[in-house]
Amino acid sequence: MTAKTKLELTWIGKNQRQKLEPRILFEDSTRSYHATKRFGAHDISDNVLIQGDNLLALKALEQAYTGKVRCIYIDPPYNTGSAFEQYDDGIEHSLWLSLLRERLELLRALLRPDGSIWISIDDNEAHYLKVLCDEIFGRANFVANIVWEKRTSRENRRVFSFNHDHILVFAREKSRFEETRNSLAASADLLARYKNPDNDPRGPWQSISATAQAGHATASQFYELVAPNGRRHQPPEGRCWLYTERRMQEEIHARNIWFGKDGNGVPRIKKFAEGEARVTPETLWRADEVGTNDEAKKHLLALFDGENRFDTPKPEALVARVLEIATNPGDVVLDSFLGSGTTAAVATKMRRRWLAVEIGDHASSCVVPRLRKVIDGEDPGGVTEATGWHGGGGFRFYRLAPSLLEKDKWDNWVVSKKYNAAQLAEAVCKLHGFRYEPSPTIFWQHGRSTESDFLYVSTQTFLHEHLATLSAEVGTKRSLLVVCAAYRGKPDAFDNLTVKKIPASVLASCEWGRDDYSLNVANVMRHEPTATAEPAAPKLARAPRGKAPPSQGSLFGGGGAK
Repeated sequence: MTAKTKLELTWIGKNQRQKLEPRILFEDSTRSYHATKRFGAHDISDNVLIQGDNLLALKALEQAYTGKVRCIYIDPPYNTGSAFEQYDDGIEHSLWLSLLRERLELLRALLRPDGSIWISIDDNEAHYLKVLCDEIFGRANFVANIVWEKRTSRENRRVFSFNHDHILVFAREKSRFEETRNSLAASADLLARYKNPDNDPRGPWQSISATAQAGHATASQFYELVAPNGRRHQPPEGRCWLYTERRMQEEIHARNIWFGKDGNGVPRIKKFAEGEARVTPETLWRADEVGTNDEAKKHLLALFDGENRFDTPKPEALVARVLEIATNPGDVVLDSFLGSGTTAAVATKMRRRWLAVEIGDHASSCVVPRLRKVIDGEDPGGVTEATGWHGGGGFRFYRLAPSLLEKDKWDNWVVSKKYNAAQLAEAVCKLHGFRYEPSPTIFWQHGRSTESDFLYVSTQTFLHEHLATLSAEVGTKRSLLVVCAAYRGKPDAFDNLTVKKIPASVLASCEWGRDDYSLNVANVMRHEPTATAEPAAPKLARAPRGKAPPSQGSLFGGGGAK
């Protein structure tokens, strides 16, 4: 009997996986920004902007935000372009797929059950990406392929004038998304179709067909309909009445069926404007509704007095429509390819919380000044008028912490000297899956995983008597993971303690010292592992033996005794 196989997209290096270091975040308070006054009761100031590699940033957000993000909008590099000129086509697409796969898997974990991800992409990679997302999110969770008219001018220098991009939409759980997604406000053109030729006191209405296809009809939907004036009607061939005869008579009595001005027309159902103020989103998004790339560029140029800060921004109206459908005020929105900052700007104006990541220098040169203008109420463009935005809110600017481990001059792995004691404790908590919750009164409680399970980080060497004292203080109803530079004695003697050495205990847990997993072929090719090679075991630092009390000490000279 042959083994079962599954339908999947394969590519070179698909089975190679990155072992990401879960970094902590360092705030750069010189770039964080908050409104100087409150503009309303719903101001949101706890937004997060991270400058750094987005794969590492997503890993950094994983612990705190898993299952909490309502909507993800990303605009990843559409293809790798000239960066791959020295490689064949198979390598190009393989690298692109591998780099996107790593990020999409982390993004999926961050979504709420009713959450959704919206991915802008062009024809070059849209179909590869659709199959990749089928594998990651599940084909049953595919929602729609939206076609966005990104330009209205004709490009006559090419075989075809490419006027559209795609937005692929997947849900975390499609049934939950369908229950909670929002409809859109009806346009003025749509509302103009509603009339009131019979002066119905319920207001304007438009008529729709009173018949349906007969393929799935029941016997009760086939009958001769008698109008109030006695005229008899039969459904057309291949059609049936939408309602049963009893229900149809009820609707006629309620004046919900229209027979024309003279009462002799074909029966049609009245749909009132009051109940149709919102409509189901369509999959064709036209430029006159959500804007174009050119309009977005002009908005950004106007915002910065004609200075070109970013080449390919997305229009705010496009992102606003995504958020209108997928979120409500106060929900968390994430964009890990922030670019010029459009998603953060729109989320702020629409009063959504947001998390955003951008690796480039324009995180500081474009995004920060743009958001400052939004917060200060000095951005009149985009969706400012449509959302009634006048200013408010704020954000904190973070950078990824450096790798926890670094090589010393003897090529040994040691704890980075860039960490202070508190930062080290936070990093070790994240590395071991503990929440960083330092107690103000109990020195050995740096983190916790449950109500009775704690973690303690120290750079000192523990002797047996130190562990005995610590064990007695922890007590029999609690447990403690001690992460320290070194220890002597037999920690197994204490049922409530687990003792690990750093860096020895974490060396194999992830890839240390790598700061760049960006969509850049040079970086990928430099770091790409072979399919079979195992990484060499890193060297451990050794230092002279010595005694130290079990307390948080000074940092981190060449490790500790084994």
